[in-house]
Amino acid sequence: MKYVCKICGFIYDEATQDAKWNDLDTDWVCPVCKAPKEKFEAVAETSTSKYAGTKTEKNLMEAFAGESMARNKYTFFAEAARKEGLEQIAAIFEETADQEKQHAKMWFAAFHGIGTTDENLEAAAAGENEEWTEMYARMAQEAREEGFEELAIKFENVAIVEKSHEKRYLKLLESYKNGTTFKGDAPKGWKCRQCGFIYEGDEAPEHCPTCGYPKAFFERMCENY
Repeated sequence: MKYVCKICGFIYDEATQDAKWNDLDTDWVCPVCKAPKEKFEAVAETSTSKYAGTKTEKNLMEAFAGESMARNKYTFFAEAARKEGLEQIAAIFEETADQEKQHAKMWFAAFHGIGTTDENLEAAAAGENEEWTEMYARMAQEAREEGFEELAIKFENVAIVEKSHEKRYLKLLESYKNGTTFKGDAPKGWKCRQCGFIYEGDEAPEHCPTCGYPKAFFERMCENY
């Protein structure tokens, strides 16, 4: 039997591990993201990855997590260096961060794969839902129980943001599936993300009449001022 972590996707395969799932201690955590045991769910034997259930699969997940964290960390370091007037060091941090991103992408593609846009939107929405309904709710509760009220509030506030992320992904998925990503029922304005040209009409043009960029660079007009 296999069990998948709903936070990071790590798969615990009883066939290759030292213990059966039910024999694991209640305080056992995911070896990749440290999520508690209750964040796992049983899965059917449907994985198409040739690494499924192997130690190599676990290593790929750990490599992905490590490279992903390093990438973000180096962007933070670049910001700090730039504030101190150290442009060369900032640039090197950023260059390294970009390289770590490519490493992370390579490992992610190997053990998980990068799907089509509709599949990715569904996966993104599911991930955001997990974060705001369970992960941050648990973290806020535990922080509050341990006396870290300020941090608990931050966890709760970020959960609100993640909820809006889920809503946005689901809306984009709906538009994508019903074919309204670049068209609408009523006359609308479409803005070219490349040059800022505003096109009035039911559907975005095939190419921007100003800069020539394709339809893919248009988005619905949305004034927030």
